[in-house]
Amino acid sequence: MTDPILSSETATSLLARIADALERMAPPAPPPVDWLAAPAYVWTGQSARGVDHLEAPALGLMRGIDAQKAAVVANVERLASGAAAHDMLLWGSRGMGKSAVLRAAVKAADVAHPGQIALVQAMPDATLPLLFGQLRGVDRRFLVFLDDLGFDAADTEGARLLRSWLEGGVEARPANVRLAVTSNRRAIVERTMSEQDDPINPRDAVDDRLALADRFGLSLGFHACNQDDYLAIIEGYCGELGLPFEAGDALEWSKRRGGRSGRVAWQYIAELAGRAGKAV
Repeated sequence: MTDPILSSETATSLLARIADALERMAPPAPPPVDWLAAPAYVWTGQSARGVDHLEAPALGLMRGIDAQKAAVVANVERLASGAAAHDMLLWGSRGMGKSAVLRAAVKAADVAHPGQIALVQAMPDATLPLLFGQLRGVDRRFLVFLDDLGFDAADTEGARLLRSWLEGGVEARPANVRLAVTSNRRAIVERTMSEQDDPINPRDAVDDRLALADRFGLSLGFHACNQDDYLAIIEGYCGELGLPFEAGDALEWSKRRGGRSGRVAWQYIAELAGRAGKAV
């Protein structure tokens, strides 16, 4: 009759086979990221993938946002050169070039200071401290980009974490990293008319909403463009691409799209190029 109790040697062998099987089932650890190899990266939550070519419009073609563009370019240039630079909040109307100008500024700074700066697109979640840990100590400057950010009024945790990452917290971003956030609203955190109706010191509620925006050293508003700016954007693109256009046709396009913006202007350019059989 076989002894039901396994021998020590047999038990050790069985445990080793189980451990080997579990190791084969587990996903392999991501390879280490070379943070010096690419001009841009996308943070996936545990690792990052490099982006070999940073897509961005030429700065000269971005019109109607001259003051905002100059401020972003100057700040990113400072970061790339190793000088003091601000965290940035770019807020306002959709389609007015908030994320495009960030990409373009980083691309220009990389030309001026080859290999000294990279853009890292990430989500504002609990893995950001892991990203900061990887970037800390790397001999390079990084602009961590959080696109189209907004918290609803109930999400106090997300807003609190972002405030901590910006300054003061034990997991704050390292010295070689700055944050760039785009949002459709300046306060980032959702606000409602009920704030104005609260009879118990309504200013406190508003101040709390704006406290997050105040953490950014540079806050820039992007507003819907007027007719002249809209036509100037189109004129710039058409001049660069050799496309003729009629102002009336361009304005009719914006009416059908429900508004004027840099994005609508570019969509019109794509339409013109398609009519002419050209690629853009």
